[in-house]
Amino acid sequence: MTSADYPRIRLRCLIVDDEPNAVNLLEMFIQQNTSWDLLAKCYDAREALAFLKSHTVDLVFLDINMPHLTGMEMAALLPPSTRIVFTTAYSEFAAESYGFPTIDYLLKPITLKRFYAALQKIEEYFARPDHQSGAHSPSSPAEVSAKTGNPEDEFFFVKSGRALQKILLKDILYFEGEKEYVRVVTPVHKLLVYRRLKDIEEQLSASFARVHNSYIVNIARLESIRDNQVFVGGKQIPISEKFREAFMNRIKERVF
Repeated sequence: MTSADYPRIRLRCLIVDDEPNAVNLLEMFIQQNTSWDLLAKCYDAREALAFLKSHTVDLVFLDINMPHLTGMEMAALLPPSTRIVFTTAYSEFAAESYGFPTIDYLLKPITLKRFYAALQKIEEYFARPDHQSGAHSPSSPAEVSAKTGNPEDEFFFVKSGRALQKILLKDILYFEGEKEYVRVVTPVHKLLVYRRLKDIEEQLSASFARVHNSYIVNIARLESIRDNQVFVGGKQIPISEKFREAFMNRIKERVF
């Protein structure tokens, strides 16, 4: 069977993999056997998320084992309309991968025969009458805010795989930002949100304070402050010079 046996569908796709040889192989398969538009090749999940902030794709070929941010973590941050083909050398992640909008799971090294099988699945999926092409969103609804009359009951939802995890604002220990995403940390959760720390800061109540370019802490949950550090949830967080004065002025209001 040749690539001519498959329907010609125009898809926008992205490769995310930290292995150059794997990227080059997938690029060759796509260019020689499909009519898809390969918009970019990213060698880091953070680079890919930055790209997706200004570009919309239909399909992501996503490696699982990557530094800084794994493929599974990145998958939880993708727009709901984006479909995924996971590429990995590890079969043990297969079951977990289908908690996301996954079309296929390719084990490395990927053969042309196996790529053809994935190609058929992908094009059959996007050719279905119930698939609404063009209904794409450039950014993921990673969280849905909800306020109530009582600030103690304020909450929001964080998208985690196919689930929306409810988080009470009062339970949050701190937010940790890194480029295009933020880690929300509570005593029981560490969830990633595809947002900038600055955007989240603007929506928070007075209980939260910026202590560093990368950290916002919940003052009500602080355990101690020592030298230029705050301690919360067993973590030591630096207070930078930029935020120290404003932060300490707020703390002085509660010093006996």
